[in-house]
Amino acid sequence: MINYSHPKLFRFTPISLHKIILLLLNIVVAASISVSSVQAQSKDDLQALIRASKTRAALVQNVQKAVVHLKVEKEITNTGRNTPNNPLDLYNDEFFERFFPGMRPPRGRGNDRFRQEGMGSGSIVRSDGYILTNHHVVGEADKIIVQLFDGSELEAKLIGTDPESDISVIKVDGQGMHVLAMGDSTEILVGESVIAVGNPFGLTQTVTFGIVSAKGRTGIGITEYEDFIQTDAAINPGNSGGPLINLEGKIVGVNTAIFTRSGGYQGIGFAVPINMARRIMNDLIDEGRVSRGWLGVGIQDVTLELAKAFRLKDNKGTLITGVMSGTPAEKAGLQKGDVVLKLNGEIVENSNALRNEIADARADATVELELVRNGTPMRMMVTLDERPKQPSRMTIPQEPPTPTPQLGFSVQELTPEMAERLGYTQVQGGVVITEVEPDSSASEAGLRAGMLVIEMDRQNIVNLADFRRVGSELSLQDGILLLVRTQQGSQYIFVQGD
Repeated sequence: MINYSHPKLFRFTPISLHKIILLLLNIVVAASISVSSVQAQSKDDLQALIRASKTRAALVQNVQKAVVHLKVEKEITNTGRNTPNNPLDLYNDEFFERFFPGMRPPRGRGNDRFRQEGMGSGSIVRSDGYILTNHHVVGEADKIIVQLFDGSELEAKLIGTDPESDISVIKVDGQGMHVLAMGDSTEILVGESVIAVGNPFGLTQTVTFGIVSAKGRTGIGITEYEDFIQTDAAINPGNSGGPLINLEGKIVGVNTAIFTRSGGYQGIGFAVPINMARRIMNDLIDEGRVSRGWLGVGIQDVTLELAKAFRLKDNKGTLITGVMSGTPAEKAGLQKGDVVLKLNGEIVENSNALRNEIADARADATVELELVRNGTPMRMMVTLDERPKQPSRMTIPQEPPTPTPQLGFSVQELTPEMAERLGYTQVQGGVVITEVEPDSSASEAGLRAGMLVIEMDRQNIVNLADFRRVGSELSLQDGILLLVRTQQGSQYIFVQGD
C-alpha cells in the first residue's frame, strides 16, 4: 500500500511574528538614522565648503592690499614708418598690444609727437616700496604712476629692467607698505589651485581663479629665457605684471602673457616662475642689472634623428654645436658633438633647461657636467664666466639658385665677398648652401640657403673639395649628419632620404 504523506505546513507562530515586527522596526529605525546621517554629513560638507570659500575670500582681501595698478606714459614720435622694435607702439607690437589696450595712435605726419598711455599690474614685494612687474609694462616708459589699493597714487621710478626675462622692478617712496610673500615655484604641482590678481582692461583689483595647467613651458617665443607656468586662471590685457598666487597667499608667478586668437582670454596664460623672477629682482635691486652664468657654447635639443646619428639611447640631453674661443667651455675641454646629460647631478631634459640653469648660476660658480662623447661617458668641472651682452644679429641674404645635386641642396665656396655679405667674417672655412630643393629631405630637415656647412659626418669641411670628398663616401639613404652655421649660431641637422 502506498502511503501518501502530506507536505509540511509552516505557520507563523506568535513568537516568529514578533521577531519579524522587531526586524522591520529595526530596518525603519536604521533607515531613519542613515538618512539623518546623510543629511548631517551633507550639512557638514556644506559648512566645510562655506568655511573654505570664506577662507579664500579672506586670503584674497589680504593679497589685494599689495597688488597695484600701473599707469604708464611714453612719448612717441610718429616718423610715418613702422617701428617694430618700439615696445610702446600699438601699431606694430602685438605682444604689447595684448596687455596695453587703448586707442591706436593717430596716423600723423612724419615726426609728429604724442603721449601714448598704457596700463598693467604689479606686486609690492618690499615694505619700503619696491614693486615687481613686467619689462613690457614699464621698461620703456617715461612716466610710471602707481595706484595703491586705497586708490591713492604715487609716481614710481624704474630701478632696473631685464628684457630677456620680461621682469622689471620699480619703486615708490613709502614705508611699512603691505607686502606679498614669495612662495617656491618649484613646489607647485600641475592641478594645484592658483589665483590671478590684476587690473584687466583697467578694472582694478580683479580676481580670477584656476589651476596650474602645466609647468616648464618653453618655445613660446616671448622672452629669451622661458620656463613659464601655464594656468587657466583668466588673464587679460592689463593683468600683465600682476601676481599668480597659491592658496597660501604667496606669489608663485608673475603673469606675463596669454595665448589668444581673439585678443582676449582663451584659457591659456603664462607666468614667469617666482624663483626666476626673485633671482632677477634681487640683481636689479642690488646691482641695477642682471648677472648670468655663461658656458660659451652653442646648444640644441637632441631629436630622435640626431640621437640615432650620435648613437644615443634616447633623445634626452643637450647637444653642443660649437665651443667659443677663450670661454669656460673651451678651458674645461668641452667639444662640439658632446651631449650633456646631467648638470650638478640633475637630468638635463633639453637645451632650454641647460640654458636656464647655467644662466641662473653665478659667474665664478663651478658646475659639474655629465656628458657623452663619441659614446663614452665623461664628467667635467666647469667654472662659469658672466654672460656677455648679445652680439647684434644680421639677416642672412640668400644666394641665387644654382643646379641642385642629388643631396637636395647646392653648395659653393665661401668667398671673402660672400662671407662679408652673409656676415661670416669671423668664420674659417666652410661651404655655403646656395639653394635647397623644395619638398626634398634636405628642406624637410631644416636646411636653408645661406647656411654654412662646416662639418659633414663629424669631419671638418673647409672648402668645396672637402665637401665632395666626404660626401662621396656617404649615402643619403643611410643619413648624413651636418653641422651648419647661421648668424644665430651652429646646429646639427640630420638629413635622410629614400
